[in-house]
Amino acid sequence: MSISNRMLQSIERGSWIRRMFEQGRRLKVQHGADKVFDFSLGNPDLDPPAEVLAVLAEEAARTGHMIHSYMPNAGLQEAREAVAAGYNRRLGLDLVPDDVVMTSGAAGAMNITLKALLEPGDEVIGFVPYFAEYTFYVDNHAGTFVPVPTDATFLPDLPALEAALTPRTKAVIVNSPNNPTGRLYPAALLEGLAAVLTRASARFGHPIYLISDEPYRALVYDGLPCPSPIAFYPDTLVASSHSKDFSLAGERIGHLVISPRCAARAQVRQGTIFANRILGFVNANALMQRVVARTAGLDLAVDPALYQRRRDRLSDALHAMGYRFQKPEGAFYLFPRSPLPDETRFCDLLLEELIIAVPGSGFGLPGFFRLSYAVEDAVIDSALPGFERAARRAGILA
Repeated sequence: MSISNRMLQSIERGSWIRRMFEQGRRLKVQHGADKVFDFSLGNPDLDPPAEVLAVLAEEAARTGHMIHSYMPNAGLQEAREAVAAGYNRRLGLDLVPDDVVMTSGAAGAMNITLKALLEPGDEVIGFVPYFAEYTFYVDNHAGTFVPVPTDATFLPDLPALEAALTPRTKAVIVNSPNNPTGRLYPAALLEGLAAVLTRASARFGHPIYLISDEPYRALVYDGLPCPSPIAFYPDTLVASSHSKDFSLAGERIGHLVISPRCAARAQVRQGTIFANRILGFVNANALMQRVVARTAGLDLAVDPALYQRRRDRLSDALHAMGYRFQKPEGAFYLFPRSPLPDETRFCDLLLEELIIAVPGSGFGLPGFFRLSYAVEDAVIDSALPGFERAARRAGILA
C-alpha cells in the first residue's frame, strides 16, 4: 500500500466542500462555465481594498539586504505590533506584540494551537454544524473531536456543552460569524459560555481553552456588533486571517492572538511558536507580513454591503420558494433545511439543475445544505429558476 490506512480513511471521509467544488469544475468543462452555478466553495470573490493592493505592489517591488530571509518563528515584530494594536483599539485589550504569532492563515493558527495544547486523547469540543476541517485539525494532533449540538437557531447549546465537558476536555472551538450558518454569537451568549468554562476549569483543575476561529470578523451585516470571546474569557486564543476581510485567501496570511489574561500565557506562546517551526510552516509569508505591518491597523476591509446585498437577493428569493433557514448575520453562507429528508438526494436534484451545493453531512448536520454566496450577482440570478424547479420537484412549492 502506497499511503497509510489512516490517510486513506481520512480521504474517504474528506471534505464534502472540495468534493462538490471538483464536481462543479467537471460540469463547467462539460456544459460551459456560464451554465453552471457553483455555490460550493467559500472563496471570496471581491477585489482586495485598493489601499492593500497598493501596499502589496510597493512591498513586492521593494529591494534590500535580507528582506526575503528567515525570521523569528513568531513573525516580524512590526507585523505583530500592527495586529496587536488593531485588537487593542477594537476590543479595548492590552495586547503586546509577544501575544501575537503570525501564521499561514487561520488554519495554520489553529494547527499550531492544537499541536501546542493537546496530549493524545485529549478532547476538543466543536458545535454542530461545524467547519468540516476542524475534525481533521484535531486528529492531526492525536486529539478527539467531540460534537455538541446547537439550538434551533444554531447558537451553542450551553447546557449541552456543560454536560459534554469531561476531565479530558482541553479546548472548545467557536466560530462567529459562523461557517456554515452565518450565525453571529451575541455578547450575552459569549458571557454564558465563559461562565460554563470557568466553572468547568475550576472543577477539573486545569484550564479549558476557548479557541475562537474569526476569519469572518469583518463580514457582519445590518450594523450588528461582532463581539469576540477574548473580551469575556481569559483563556481565549483567537485564530484569524486576512483571507476574507482583505480577500487574500490564496496568500495564506493569518495570526494567532493569545489573551493577555491567559494564565499560562508564556507557555502557550512558547509552545505555539515552536509548533509553527516543527509543523513546517517555519514562519508566515514574509512579503505578506510586511503588507500586514502597514495595513492591519487601518481598519481596512472589503465592503460587507456587497455580500449583504447578495444575501438579501438569495435569501428573499429562496424564502419565497418555500426554503427555510436562519437568515445569516455575517460571513457569506446560507444553510437551508433540505426539502427532502436525505439532503444528499436534494443536492443531486440541484446538480441536475447545474447548481452546486454542499450537503450538511459535511458539516456534521444532515438534513441541511450550504450555499456560499461569494459569487457574482449573475450567478445568483441565473440559478434562481433552477432552485425553483428543484423546490417544485421536492414538493415545497406548488
